[in-house]
Amino acid sequence: MNLAATSIDQTANVYDAIRGMLAESPAEREFGLDIGKTLVQFKSGKPGSIRPVTASSRGLEGARQSFVCLDESHHLVESNQGIHVYDVLDRNVRKTAGAGSRLLESTNAYSPSEGSVAQRTHEAFLAGSKGLLYDCLEAPPGIDLKDTEALRAGLVEAYGDSSWVDIDALVEAIQDPRTSEANARRFYLDEIFSSDGTWMDKVTWDACADDADPIMPGDQIAIGFDGSLHHDSSGVVGCRLRDGKTFLLGLWENPGTKSDWEVDVLGVEAAIKRAFDTYRVEWAYCDPPYFQEAIGRWALTYGDDRVFEYWTNRPTRMCEAIERFHSAAAVGDLKHDGDPHITRHVLNAVTREVPQGILIQKDSPRSKRKIDLAVCAVLAFEARADAIADGRLHKPRRRVVGF
Repeated sequence: MNLAATSIDQTANVYDAIRGMLAESPAEREFGLDIGKTLVQFKSGKPGSIRPVTASSRGLEGARQSFVCLDESHHLVESNQGIHVYDVLDRNVRKTAGAGSRLLESTNAYSPSEGSVAQRTHEAFLAGSKGLLYDCLEAPPGIDLKDTEALRAGLVEAYGDSSWVDIDALVEAIQDPRTSEANARRFYLDEIFSSDGTWMDKVTWDACADDADPIMPGDQIAIGFDGSLHHDSSGVVGCRLRDGKTFLLGLWENPGTKSDWEVDVLGVEAAIKRAFDTYRVEWAYCDPPYFQEAIGRWALTYGDDRVFEYWTNRPTRMCEAIERFHSAAAVGDLKHDGDPHITRHVLNAVTREVPQGILIQKDSPRSKRKIDLAVCAVLAFEARADAIADGRLHKPRRRVVGF
């Protein structure tokens, strides 16, 4: 059995409890256990042990684990090798799952901006992955932290039957001005919440989800396109004119398994054609790098009064578009259909302050956590606004009829 965490100190939270339960217990006598400070094993020397491992541990591959406990898996992220150690331990458990091997994660609520093991497991569960049991007590989302009664009720719900917890003390801790909102919601209310520095918090974005009134063929839409060829993703996002509802039209994303991966340029061309064939595209903003020639052809094909270049590397214009998108989400003037890819990219984005305002970017230049669809959504929402300002909402297209 392995107890895994980011550090030996972190594994002590579980290991010390195990030592306390085993010491001077019937199990210690019956099985002849040698209970040490860092290892539990059989005095007889037969195989089997309980030992802590960390994200820096080596040599875990191929171990025959019967049980693995990952403590505080929201701290297991790519930067501390937590993803690597999880993948190794998970493979080991799967190889002997038929014999009863199991893996258990215990965690606080994760930050969607970090890509932790806890986040990956939760998203796999939501996607319907088999073999996962997910159990969670959490407060209702969006509680006003200044509303003492609502906060107290949320804490009671989140802590369930943990009768030893001092709820009033937690209320005081949360309302202490030194406690950040992100820490209060994640570590006390068990609410998935973006950490400081992220662009869009999950509660705000989820509140914009609307599965009613689906996008239909013939709807008036605007388009945002952000393209690449090799390392970054390419995407196309639509935004319906009448209600600002965003939806996915296409995504080409490096799966991370091929160093020579390239965007399917023909697939991009087909997605653009399909969008214009299916919907009434009134305005399209397209970021030119790598696709300037293609954008020129699209303008010739579909009209240079509908297809426009939009350089996202011009900070003043981009900062204004990002601010308009974020403000619209905050007040409910923006909608989305819940597409998981757009949601993932939007929640991946972090902010960068420049003299002109706030831009969005990946959490690090080499990060695999893409934000391209977030950029596409911003462009689509901006294109929608300009189409409406140009008077195109509900405006019928002119037709020339020959006799």
